[in-house]
Amino acid sequence: MKNLDALIIFSRVAEMASFTRAAESLGTQKGRVSTVIRELEQEIGVALLHRTTRSVQLTEDGRLFYSRARDLLAEAQELKYLFAGQDTLLRGKLRVDMPTELARSMVVPALPQLLAKHPELELELSSTDRRVDLVQEGFDCVIRLGPVFDETLIARKLGQLRMVNVASPAYLGRYGIPHSLGDLMSQGHQMVHYTRLFGSRLSGWEYPEGEGYSSLSLPGMMQVNSVQTYHEAGLAGIGLIQAGHWALKHHIERGSLIEILPHLRPSPLSVSLVVAHRRNFSHRVRAFTGWIETIIAPWLDN
Repeated sequence: MKNLDALIIFSRVAEMASFTRAAESLGTQKGRVSTVIRELEQEIGVALLHRTTRSVQLTEDGRLFYSRARDLLAEAQELKYLFAGQDTLLRGKLRVDMPTELARSMVVPALPQLLAKHPELELELSSTDRRVDLVQEGFDCVIRLGPVFDETLIARKLGQLRMVNVASPAYLGRYGIPHSLGDLMSQGHQMVHYTRLFGSRLSGWEYPEGEGYSSLSLPGMMQVNSVQTYHEAGLAGIGLIQAGHWALKHHIERGSLIEILPHLRPSPLSVSLVVAHRRNFSHRVRAFTGWIETIIAPWLDN
């Protein structure tokens, strides 16, 4: 093989199970992807992919070839940037996903400095509160809040974000200011419920207990599946909310939200940079990780 382009293209097709999606993620034409794969199969003398009108799947030989190709690409990335310093210009496409509020309040305001330093970097920034599929959607890395349960993913913990309990002045004027868990019940408080999936079990009001955390079932007139809507519901006085301090800081400073029960804050949110496998820790991803750590460091608790 004259270069590694064929391996890169083949690996992306294998991961995304689609010539079309692989071409889109690599910024090239579907016809070129098909040609490269065909020439690669001719060169090594075996069929790597089963092609049908609906799907693309690895053959047995293809699975073995993909496993070795993935390791080779990881080693090639390490070798290419073995002596690269921190000031090395970043080039090419970097596809990243992160929670919407984190992107809005922390990352996007700081991006002009990064892009000015690396004018040849092509950043594709997805911001969503759902758990994206890194492989199928072609992400180089994602920022996740909360635990990472998928053992097939590689997660690097960046730190923890402080969570707070807040309510609007209007809401507290109606129900009173709670000073204990007992007050939440006796004063008849209600919370806004956040859920990723309507119909799933509601998590309740989280509070520290012993060495861990417990949940108190509180009524609520509203369920939402958007972090931004959740915040707005709290601002509107619909109920109590528990959310990241970084996103609500300016509302608390202005007095449009008031922190309550500071001694009973919910568990902090862990922040992790996640990749699908080792080869995704390319020079671009490592440099982006270092930059992200610097940007969010002022908001992190030890």
